[in-house]
Amino acid sequence: MWKVILRRILLMIPQILILSFIVFLLGSLMPGDALTGLIDPTIGPEQLANMREQLGLNQPWYVRYVDWMSRAIRGDFGRSFAHKMPVIEIIGQRIGNTLWLSIFTVLITYAIGLPLGLLAGRYNNSTFDRFVNFFNFLTYAIPTFVASLLMLWIFGYTLGWFPTRGSVGAGIPTGTFEYFVSRLRHMALPAITIGVLSTTSIVQYLRAGVVDAKSQDYVRTARAKGVPESKIYSRHIFRNSMLPIAQGMGYTLTGLISGSVITEQIFTYNGMGQLFISSIVGRDYTVMTTLVLLFGLMTLFGTLISDIIMIFVDPRIRID
Repeated sequence: MWKVILRRILLMIPQILILSFIVFLLGSLMPGDALTGLIDPTIGPEQLANMREQLGLNQPWYVRYVDWMSRAIRGDFGRSFAHKMPVIEIIGQRIGNTLWLSIFTVLITYAIGLPLGLLAGRYNNSTFDRFVNFFNFLTYAIPTFVASLLMLWIFGYTLGWFPTRGSVGAGIPTGTFEYFVSRLRHMALPAITIGVLSTTSIVQYLRAGVVDAKSQDYVRTARAKGVPESKIYSRHIFRNSMLPIAQGMGYTLTGLISGSVITEQIFTYNGMGQLFISSIVGRDYTVMTTLVLLFGLMTLFGTLISDIIMIFVDPRIRID
């Protein structure tokens, strides 16, 4: 197993290089540069040209790419043009917020999706099953930004149950219980919104797996031996029906980390998604390319996690 993990990690290297090359090239072809719209209008053309020369913005894109990648290999991703500080420090300030939001969202997703899928499959064609199918239709049809705006308006502005912006309340001392509660309240609304919308595939896969497993020979054999119905579903049907879901667990977490752009922007949540949008708008190429590189790495890492999970969930799988 360790040989396969090492081999797949090595395969990530050319994939990351190709991804970074394409993103850096497309970013360089965007109109304007890091100084566009961010400088004093009284600065003359000569001073502006000197600033671009000092920042290396006048060099060809391939020269800037090689310079950026050579420094990135050493752990230096450059400085942000907009924030005037190292890129690694900016991302370090945001990655914790996005990571905790993603973990909270995954917990909500599986806490809702697994019971609904199992019960809908067990009592298929019942009233509850029809309700779950209608719930799935809604979560699949409604766009993320529409659901986020509705949740923000209803539970944030109208009812006032949750904060409407930020990741923690202002002026709260770090490390206190009040700080922890504030962070949890700020995460709750975006996590619930994305968590509910993410249950669609889990419910559908699990329901279909349970309905199919109920007619299998091993289930009939267990019933003939007098095994209790609850144990049949928990130990036999549920485990076999979980295989497609387990295969996508790694993608779920890493996908939420790299795909939280819309959510963080709407809820004004200080995470990597919001930082990514601001880096594109501000032509902050060093931050933008570093984030895309990080998102790509997370996606590949999610593939590795899913394969490892499948080894433990399905004993028939053996990796030599």
